[in-house]
Amino acid sequence: MRVFWFLLLTMVVVVTAVTLAVVGGGGSAVLQDVEPQRFTDPLPASRPVGRADVEALRLPMAARGYRMADVDEALSRLGAELAERDARIAELESALAGAQAAVVTGPDLFKQPGEEPGDAPRTGGPDGAEGEGR
Repeated sequence: MRVFWFLLLTMVVVVTAVTLAVVGGGGSAVLQDVEPQRFTDPLPASRPVGRADVEALRLPMAARGYRMADVDEALSRLGAELAERDARIAELESALAGAQAAVVTGPDLFKQPGEEPGDAPRTGGPDGAEGEGR
């Protein structure tokens, strides 16, 4: 019988404490209202984004993960810089290909003096014979 009264008294104390906490929780809120985190762009504006910048990038959390606008902003910035680098790489590769083509089609170092640029070089032995069916 003592166990019954002990359990009943414990249950009444717990219910009373929970009711007082919920209904009459005092003048202040249980949890303080916190200003939501805002994205401050840590990506450098004065220079191209590097690998260390991307690794150091931390986006603020929201109730269900990350703020979509902040993620979209960071990804669009990174995408724009990657596109700019790709364009620069393509420009440099085409300039390199043009320079290599100019070197290849430039002056013929194996041309004999007095020979026309379209003439085929002669092949043969020391007597000047063209390689006849040997």
